[in-house]
Amino acid sequence: MKPLESSIKIEVKTEYIEEQSSPEEDRYLFSYTITIINLGDQDVTLISRMWCITDANGHYSEVQGAGVVGETPTIAPNTAYQYTSGTVCETPFAVMEGHYVMVTKDGREFKAPIAPFRLAAPGLLH
Repeated sequence: MKPLESSIKIEVKTEYIEEQSSPEEDRYLFSYTITIINLGDQDVTLISRMWCITDANGHYSEVQGAGVVGETPTIAPNTAYQYTSGTVCETPFAVMEGHYVMVTKDGREFKAPIAPFRLAAPGLLH
């Protein structure tokens, strides 16, 4: 039997929100759309999240909380749950990573890791 955390696939798409950013005030807004895919054989419920965000100045912050966007979704086998959220950074580049805490129908809790991904304003990276 494969580990529970390997039954969850997480895809991330990011976007720089230029019209709500203010570089002269060191304010850069990014959105991220997360797709959580349950490749396992039983329902899982996302109960909490933990994000680590490191900006280009080396400033590190953690964000923890129940669910995502006010929900604690249950994801059936071979289905996906998608949501969009956002974050404000003081630099035009940052890296986010973290994990979701998931629980199976029979009460087994596990962490689904979220691999590091970049938040970058256009034109910074080639």
